[in-house]
Amino acid sequence: MRALVVLAGSGEERVSCEALAEAQQIPTRFLEGILNQLRRAGIVASRRGNEGGYLLSRPARDIMVADVIRALDGPLAEVRGMRPEQSEYKGPVEPLQTVWVAARASLRNVLEHVSVGDIATGRLPRRVTRLADDPDAWKSH
Repeated sequence: MRALVVLAGSGEERVSCEALAEAQQIPTRFLEGILNQLRRAGIVASRRGNEGGYLLSRPARDIMVADVIRALDGPLAEVRGMRPEQSEYKGPVEPLQTVWVAARASLRNVLEHVSVGDIATGRLPRRVTRLADDPDAWKSH
């Protein structure tokens, strides 16, 4: 995510993997793997050579945090390797499926409404800042 925010600030200028890694103190080889996944997902574009490097493949405002997470990690929420709606519970634990579906909906409510551009400009959606304004949100439980 940090590398994408840096790319968002670079506009149309390509940035090398090495420069991104150094700027964000991320191991270069690790970042290369991430950038390759993001390239295959159509989130970044790359070019090799002297004037090579990476840039966003579409405007930062159109790349949602959820898109990035799905490209790198798969679905936003899984239970035992399955999507919440695919899980089945019998008996007294049957309502657990509803809990998992609601948890996924909560994640979507934030991650599908925050773009890389929002982060790059520091202008997060009000729904996100309202959630973060709750002091309890900052406590680990």
